[in-house]
Amino acid sequence: MKKHLNLEFNEKLSINKAGKHVRDGLSTAIILGDNLWIACDERSSLERLTRTDKDTFGNHQSFDLTEFLELPDADSEIDVEGLGFEDHYLWLVGSHSLARKKPRKADTPEKQIKRLAKVKDDPNRYLLARIPMVKDKETGEYVLRKECPHPDIPNVKLHAAQLVSYGDKNKLMSVLANDIHLKPFLNIPGKDNGFDIEGLALSKEKIFIGLRGPVLRGWAMILEVAIEDTKSAHFKLKPIGEKGAFYKKHFLHLEGMGIRELRVIKNDLLILAGPTMDLDGTISVYRWKDAMKQESEAMVHRKELERLFDVPHGSGDTSGQDKAEGMALYDESHVLIVFDSPTEKRKTGDNGVVADIYKL
Repeated sequence: MKKHLNLEFNEKLSINKAGKHVRDGLSTAIILGDNLWIACDERSSLERLTRTDKDTFGNHQSFDLTEFLELPDADSEIDVEGLGFEDHYLWLVGSHSLARKKPRKADTPEKQIKRLAKVKDDPNRYLLARIPMVKDKETGEYVLRKECPHPDIPNVKLHAAQLVSYGDKNKLMSVLANDIHLKPFLNIPGKDNGFDIEGLALSKEKIFIGLRGPVLRGWAMILEVAIEDTKSAHFKLKPIGEKGAFYKKHFLHLEGMGIRELRVIKNDLLILAGPTMDLDGTISVYRWKDAMKQESEAMVHRKELERLFDVPHGSGDTSGQDKAEGMALYDESHVLIVFDSPTEKRKTGDNGVVADIYKL
C-alpha cells in the first residue's frame, strides 16, 4: 500500500548550469521535523522543503555547499548520494565515483564511440562531511550553519568539517586503495559496476556507507567507519577494524542488487536496493535486523534479510525513468521514496514532482 506526497520546487532555485531541473535528479532525502532535505546528483547544493499541508512539501530554499565546505572545484558537482543526521549535524557523502561520458545520438558514430571512451573524475565527488544543523528560533525551520553554539551544551561550538584530503581524493579512497575486494574496481566508472557510493546512515559513532557497486557475485557491500575530530575544519578516520584497519566491510546478499540508500530505524538498517548498472531492474527495500548490534564484519545471507516490498520502476516506453534513489523515514511505520528521472506522469506543473510513501 502506498500514498503520494507532492514536492513543490521554486523554479528560480531549481535549474542548474546545464539547464536541468532539480526534480529530474533527486538522489537522497531525509526528513527532520517539518523539513524535507533533498539533494540532486548534478548540483553542489542541498534543497530544503517545508510541509505546507498533509500532502505537500514546498517553500523551497536552496543552500550552496560552497559556503560551508572547502570544495576543490567551485564549478563541478558533488554528486551527493547520501544524507544523515546525528547530534545536531547533517552529514553528506559524495559518490566517490568515476563517470563515463554518454554518447549523443546527434553525433556521428565515430564521435559517439570516442565519447564513450572518456571517463570524468570530479574532485568534489570525494566528499564525506558534516555541517551543523539547528532550529532557527524565530521560524522553527532547520538551517545549516558553518559554525554555531551547541544548542544543548554550554561553551561547546559546532563547526562544519570534512574528511581530510589525500592527494586529489580523500583519506577513505587512500585506505581502500589496496583492499582485496575493492582495489580492482576503483578505476572503473560507477555505472560500469565500479566503485560507487550511494547511501549514508549514522548511529552514535557508527557511520555506514552503502555501495551501489561493485556487486560481487550477487553480494552488495556496506562500509563502516568512525571518525576522530581534529582542531581544524577536518576530521580523520579512526581505526575500528582488525589490526588497526580504518573500516569494516559488511556483505549482504541482495540478490544481485547494489545499495541505493540506507536508513537506521531503532536497531535495524533499512536498505533501498537496485541495479548497479545503468538499466531497468528490480528495486526493493530490505530490513537488516539488529544491524546496529553488529560489532564484527558481517556476511548477511538472503534468508537473514527481510525483503519488505518492491518499488515499481520505468520500463518499455518509460525505460530509464522513475528510478528510486532516495529513501527517508516518514514516521515510525512509513518511508518516503524519491525518484531520479521521473516520468511525465510523476511531474506536476512546471516545478512539482510526486514522491511515494510506503508502509513498512
